[in-house]
Amino acid sequence: MKIIRYGQPGHEKPGVIIQDQYFDVSAFGEDYNEAFFATNGLQRLAEFLQAHEGRLAPIAGERLGPPVARPSKILCIGLNYADHARETGVTPPPEPVLFMKSTTAYVGPNDDLIIPKNSTKTDWEVELAVVIGRRASYISEADAPAYIAGYVLHNDVSEREFQLERSGTWDKGKGCDTFAPVGPFLATPDEIGDVNNLRLWLSVNGKMMQDGTTANLIFKIPFLISYLSQFMTLLPGDIISTGTPAGVGLGMQPPVYLKPGDVVELGIDGLGSSRQEVKAYSAIS
Repeated sequence: MKIIRYGQPGHEKPGVIIQDQYFDVSAFGEDYNEAFFATNGLQRLAEFLQAHEGRLAPIAGERLGPPVARPSKILCIGLNYADHARETGVTPPPEPVLFMKSTTAYVGPNDDLIIPKNSTKTDWEVELAVVIGRRASYISEADAPAYIAGYVLHNDVSEREFQLERSGTWDKGKGCDTFAPVGPFLATPDEIGDVNNLRLWLSVNGKMMQDGTTANLIFKIPFLISYLSQFMTLLPGDIISTGTPAGVGLGMQPPVYLKPGDVVELGIDGLGSSRQEVKAYSAIS
């Protein structure tokens, strides 16, 4: 199953993709939020779709929002591809590097990417993210796949000066407004196949910058879910972004960063693609 949310920011409605066509499922009566996932929502939605086959209203020309309603947490793993660790000049970590993105960074897949006030080093990172489907605390790696609702495409936008040169945690370079474009859709695991062999890519102004594969993840998804659940309870709808391959602006010689007018496009096998236009910060943006 592939689920979407569409409409204006803050007023998104639930939808689905069936055979590459978009349909409204507002009559289902629920948003794709924590309560939805916690109450076996995907299975209930599948039953609703079967009962309403051929009677769903098509969607066209609508803005896509992030496919999951605002989660309680957006957890991110740093330096989880060896080639990316090398390009940033660090040794691959012995345990996952964890940081968090603010939920106010969370936007739709094709929304504008706003360069923050006083930013000089806004960067890109294509990432595979996993959405949690059940409350998870102290779970084993073997049990972790049963806690996965699905997968989404994520651009882990990063302000490198804020992240690396301003002391303290990485979070302040990761959580700026618009820094977490997610979607276009959530795909359930049966839609993906081998999650450890997906191509992920990102281009800026048509030039390919990142072209990697999830086969190179240092810490695989079941391990990450189990690991994080040892430190905090993962709630239904929470997002875990698993890291980025080589090709970020920080790793180039000299470094290259985003500027107003740039266009970022990215995608992952089975998870579609997204497009963000880069704009300067404005007090009214």
